[in-house]
Amino acid sequence: MDNLGLGTWISRRRAKSHGDTAVISAERTLRYEEFADRIARLSNVLADRGIAKGDRVVYLGNNHPDFLTTFFACGALGAIFVPLNTRLAPRELEYMIEDSGAAFLITHHSVRDLARAAAWSSGITHRLVVDGPAELPAVEAFDDVLAAASPELRVARVDFDDPAMILYTSGTTGRPKGAVLTHGNLTWNSINALVDYDVTSDDVALLIAPLFHVASLSMGALPTLLKGGTIVLHDKFDPGAVLIAVETHGVTSLSGVPTTFQMLAEHPAWDSTDLSTVRKLTCGGSSVPLRVTEAYEKRGLSFSSGYGMTETAPGATALPYRKAREHVGSSGLAHFFTDVRIVGPDLQPLPAGETGEIEISGPNVIRRYWNRPDATRDAYDGEWFRSGDIGCLDEEGYLIVSDRLKDMIISGGENIYPAEVEQLIMELPQIESVAVIGVPDQRWGEVPVAVAVKRSEIAADAVLKHLTGRIAKYKAPKAVAFVDELPRTASGKIRKADLRERYSSLDAVTATEVTG
Repeated sequence: MDNLGLGTWISRRRAKSHGDTAVISAERTLRYEEFADRIARLSNVLADRGIAKGDRVVYLGNNHPDFLTTFFACGALGAIFVPLNTRLAPRELEYMIEDSGAAFLITHHSVRDLARAAAWSSGITHRLVVDGPAELPAVEAFDDVLAAASPELRVARVDFDDPAMILYTSGTTGRPKGAVLTHGNLTWNSINALVDYDVTSDDVALLIAPLFHVASLSMGALPTLLKGGTIVLHDKFDPGAVLIAVETHGVTSLSGVPTTFQMLAEHPAWDSTDLSTVRKLTCGGSSVPLRVTEAYEKRGLSFSSGYGMTETAPGATALPYRKAREHVGSSGLAHFFTDVRIVGPDLQPLPAGETGEIEISGPNVIRRYWNRPDATRDAYDGEWFRSGDIGCLDEEGYLIVSDRLKDMIISGGENIYPAEVEQLIMELPQIESVAVIGVPDQRWGEVPVAVAVKRSEIAADAVLKHLTGRIAKYKAPKAVAFVDELPRTASGKIRKADLRERYSSLDAVTATEVTG
């Protein structure tokens, strides 16, 4: 077989894991041979409708087995999978669909209205709907077309350097960038995960974070399926349902963000839930609060954390479970087949203990952005990817991250790039200047707040209303503060650190300055 990509993984697993469970969800449970059959049939459906190597296929939907069916079928054909975030506004989705140049859309029926609003007038020529009827002439029912398709996997020649997926990341300049992840990027990331997280064939990984986020797909689903384990998919986070699933399915691995783990520990069923099968807890997004760590330690569990980003597929470092207490505050060591270094303003490597920009190199690191040669050029220092994050390496090589990519806000595990929000607010003629910052929040880690200077009279409510329907709700500021002027450097740049110090919480924003 001349396909070295991810699209043949489940076909190769078919005999090795025959009879074993691959995917469990509310909709269906699939053994490896059943999963392989659906992937093969979809590969023929796509090919028969003109999809070939290099073509883009958009998937819009929450966690579902056919998200993965589509991912692997695209890989078999050498087509490029483009998963989109269902929490985005139609305008945002429309931009990504058009930028990718996709001609094929697969959507879950639960978000069909969102898909219709975002893509009906775009270049999409073929549409399938999962778990729903073909309500319009231009739409086919997913299961109906699979039933009529050939069960022989259709494959094209695919090498490690061929694109497997485009994942859009909100750009620091306001326009989303499509990170092009190759088959090699995703394969090597999975190998890193196997080595550093001890993934085994008897693992049962519960995935509650959306698969359209690279961490859930690439650190959870792919390594587990590569080893022949089982993944359990939840399409939304319900702490009670998660605790039931842990007992019911004998979950061994659970990943999430600090808010996820906090809500589980605060649930009434926490103390009575049997957690004896759980071996691995991995947390990303931000550090785990001490009270949450202690709640899990009382149950004999400890966290592993790590550092990474979409562009590193996403793992760059991992903190071993056995070292979690010893290296509190660290994001761990570089993954086995990945290198991390710290450089100064002159891009020369710095010695241990000195703070500078974090750079990453390895076969898991992307080489380009989709249709963005400018962004690609700016992102690299030779073979090293420039993260834009600030940190240092200690004497043992453990990474301590001290600042985030530019001024990115992480709210409930979702990345929010202030420039994107600021750009929309600045469309208002009444606004002279604005800065969006993150303020600490007990539940979400951080929430966005806008600090603005008015050119003429406008109410904070009007600013928020301007954003409604144009940007995802989680990105919208929870408050708008009006000030006479924004603090700036001598060169005119806004000093956001000063604003974060002033507005250290939502309570710090006075009633005369804020609404929302």
